[in-house]
Amino acid sequence: MIVKEIIKNGRRLIEAYKNGELGQTIMPEDSNPHFLKSQKEERFCYFSLPMALNYQRDSYKLWEAALKTYNDPKTKKVFDLKVVSQMSEPELRKLLTKYKLALQPNKHIATWQKIAQTVVNNWGSFSNMLESIDNDFLILRDLMQCEHKKGFPYLSGPKIFNYWSYILGEYCGVKFKNAKHIDIAPDTHITKCSVILSVITEEEAKSLSKEQISDRWRDILADTGINPIDLHAPLWFWSRNGFLFKL
Repeated sequence: MIVKEIIKNGRRLIEAYKNGELGQTIMPEDSNPHFLKSQKEERFCYFSLPMALNYQRDSYKLWEAALKTYNDPKTKKVFDLKVVSQMSEPELRKLLTKYKLALQPNKHIATWQKIAQTVVNNWGSFSNMLESIDNDFLILRDLMQCEHKKGFPYLSGPKIFNYWSYILGEYCGVKFKNAKHIDIAPDTHITKCSVILSVITEEEAKSLSKEQISDRWRDILADTGINPIDLHAPLWFWSRNGFLFKL
């Protein structure tokens, strides 16, 4: 009965999100240049590189900084993979810290450049990388979390990788094959919701790893037609807005 109730509530939250009943639902990533359809690679770079710096910080401030950096002609080149891959560290540091897109003057700069170099040296562009795997999520996961793991610092981590894949679908129009395998990313908000919906107990919230919480959601949603990642935004905003929407 508990599983049926969880699924029922999950569907209600997805519907409430679509209908605007969850309150403020402006995503951090909505802070973007609103690219033209033809700006495919620019779009990939914009929604990928800052994602690798999204660790223990305010996501809204991160993407506001990304937009300021992109809109400034003097700093915009940090979103050009080929330019970044050959740029000196001091110059890249100056450009990435101007609007506080990078907060850690060494680690963030190294992460940004490492990802750019990995993509350029192996595929030339994000577009080519995705085309080479035929937009198959499972191949992408293996590529980034196994074969080239060190080449994608932080972006290859389970939590951010799954969320990044979701963003590629939502903001870059990537239609992934095997999208049902994109796991929910259990941050603080998702974890709170998982407790309230009885997916995990309060004790398990403290003891289980993020991967174990994701696995719990995957098991519950199996054969329901709901992909785990479909619940990310509804749950995130439900929690962020103080659970005002009543189930």
